[in-house]
Amino acid sequence: MGVPAALAPVIYGGINVAAATSIVFANKAVFSIFNFHFTYALTFIHTVVTLFGMQLFLRMRLFEPKVVPKLKLLPLAAAYVGYIVLCNLNLNINPVGFYQITKIAVAPAVLAIDYLYYGRKASPRVTASVLVVCLGVGLATVTDPQISSNLAGLAAGFGSVAATALYQIWAGSKQKELGLGSMQLLHQYVPLAAGLLALLVPLCEPMGWAGAPPGSLLGYHYTPGAVVAIAISSVLGLLVNLSTFLVIGATSSLTYNVVGHVKTVLILSGGVAFFGDTMPPKKAAGILAAMGGIVWYSQIKLGEARTAAAAKLLPVQSVSLSDLGAAGNVDLGPGVPRSPLSPLQRRSNLNTPTALASGALLGGTAVAR
Repeated sequence: MGVPAALAPVIYGGINVAAATSIVFANKAVFSIFNFHFTYALTFIHTVVTLFGMQLFLRMRLFEPKVVPKLKLLPLAAAYVGYIVLCNLNLNINPVGFYQITKIAVAPAVLAIDYLYYGRKASPRVTASVLVVCLGVGLATVTDPQISSNLAGLAAGFGSVAATALYQIWAGSKQKELGLGSMQLLHQYVPLAAGLLALLVPLCEPMGWAGAPPGSLLGYHYTPGAVVAIAISSVLGLLVNLSTFLVIGATSSLTYNVVGHVKTVLILSGGVAFFGDTMPPKKAAGILAAMGGIVWYSQIKLGEARTAAAAKLLPVQSVSLSDLGAAGNVDLGPGVPRSPLSPLQRRSNLNTPTALASGALLGGTAVAR
């Protein structure tokens, strides 16, 4: 895209931080300032914008198209809709700070589902880090008077945690099963998700077919400010998708995790500064504990990924360099010919649920990123 390689990590990382934090504030403004409390409708608008945006990205050759039978993707599209709607509902009825705390809580939920349904046990260090996260989330929740007495808000918040964790696990397994990159997968199921939401909006929203009364979708007063806010939040959602794709391709999983931590701090700070979130000492201590736990968790998982990658390369290192020509010119380190992959191919390889998991949990948006 004409960006110098040396500046790409800074530029793409900055765009990702700005987009991922701004969309949370934009969506909250749509809900709280402009009183557009129609969660399904807003999700539908976002998804339609993403649908057209993916076509634009395809024309820009940011990813290569791959066609998959739609019936194979329909359950994933339904899971996507449920996850996004619950995340938006969480942001709609809860403070920004609690919304971001629930994003941090997704990591423990993923591990719990992995253990309960797939029998995969985490290492003692990972378990310890997740316990720290859980203790921090618990402390930040029970000491926040805005949340502890709000049963509907708690249900929406932790419901979004479960839905997000299930969606991430399912999307990751589907991506491996179908051999798709994350952009290819999103390109394939977003049309299905838009269709499902088009059916759900008139069923789940107060449409106001008879006379468009106040409080209905048709009776809502669409001021220029409200329309602009909705449009901005939709475009920001698309920008989050693009910048996440670019920042992973230009940097590494570790850098993306650092970017995720920055987004968490900015979102929590913005909730206090712009939307009146309270930050009593005990809640702040809980958030710091949860942040510390998720940073620890991220570092452990990245270390495990590097160890696993190194173990896979060990058998290759015993063969001669002439043999590597037929094996794909594996990159064995400095001084050894590396694989002649294009930037597009490198992004496709890196932009996977494994690479994105820890950082994505920290960035926290109300759209699928």
